[in-house]
Amino acid sequence: MKILYGVQGTGNGHIARARVMAKAFVKRDDVQVDFIFSGREPEKYFDMQIFGDYRCFSGLTFITQRGAVKKWQTVKRAKIKQLTHDVRSLDLSGYDLVLNDFEPVTAWAAKLQGKTSISVSHQAAFKHNVPKQGETLGDRILMRFFAPCEINLGVHWYHFGFPIMPPFIEEKVDLSVISDQILVYLPFECTSAISQMLAAMPDQRFICYHPDVEHTFEHGNAVWHPPAKIAFQQALIGSKGVIANGGFELASECLQLGKKLLIKPLKGQYEQSSNRITLENMGLAHSMDNLDVNTVKQWLSKPEPEAVSFPDSPDMLIDWLMKRQWHDTQAICDQLWRCVSFPNQVQRKLATF
Repeated sequence: MKILYGVQGTGNGHIARARVMAKAFVKRDDVQVDFIFSGREPEKYFDMQIFGDYRCFSGLTFITQRGAVKKWQTVKRAKIKQLTHDVRSLDLSGYDLVLNDFEPVTAWAAKLQGKTSISVSHQAAFKHNVPKQGETLGDRILMRFFAPCEINLGVHWYHFGFPIMPPFIEEKVDLSVISDQILVYLPFECTSAISQMLAAMPDQRFICYHPDVEHTFEHGNAVWHPPAKIAFQQALIGSKGVIANGGFELASECLQLGKKLLIKPLKGQYEQSSNRITLENMGLAHSMDNLDVNTVKQWLSKPEPEAVSFPDSPDMLIDWLMKRQWHDTQAICDQLWRCVSFPNQVQRKLATF
């Protein structure tokens, strides 16, 4: 089988999920996968070796400023003419299937060329009646038309009775040595605002990763680093807690590792706001609306949660893809959820959903 895999490149979470899939695909001799990324300038991708000779398109991306989505600027900067050209020029005749993680070029090309497309994304979960907060008519239109696929496999922390899969978290690590540091990853917030908040807690050590940082430096009680996959993973594993925006993949890793989690959702991004209420309802995270020192101090005193065990390999999903029974999404979802283990207190909360 030959598959084209389209990945939204604006957030590292989509790429992280694609990495897990790529590592599983490369071990097989019955499938060939080509990758396309869009939504980020090509030179700003990093640690992409696993994807081989991947291709980049402009696609569509969201403009953010000071921790909020700027919708009007997003519309103004959208390169619709280039997007249309890329969609129409992408030849899918050599592929059996298009996989898609909220990527518009491959999704629309598949739709126009009548090629079977399957969305494997967190966004696809929001096509169902899952917990949502702050959803507008514009959000519903965006979810329908941004990257439309014929078949939708959502990814979420719980299925809520719909054809939704659990996330794949491949890291199985030694957690016997944990420092007292807190990992901070708030890529949509201003570094000066983050630094000001952290400085109010001089007795606590922080390690921060941010896309605006070019070289590692230390400032007061925080060490700042530019984006780097391996170093970030090591910092995540060695930290006792994480402060982050409301993205899906990092939160999933924190749940798997049993890390204390404090999230500050990106304003105007209803997906992150919805993630917030789901995590809070499951008793797996705390949240704040702004960069609030008092909230962070209270959170620091909270105990670590018990870990959630998610599947560590997408092999079952790939086997399902190879069988070509693609419209039977419930079967693969049921199979994968049997591999998930929730702490007892989470199970009790899920019973009330």
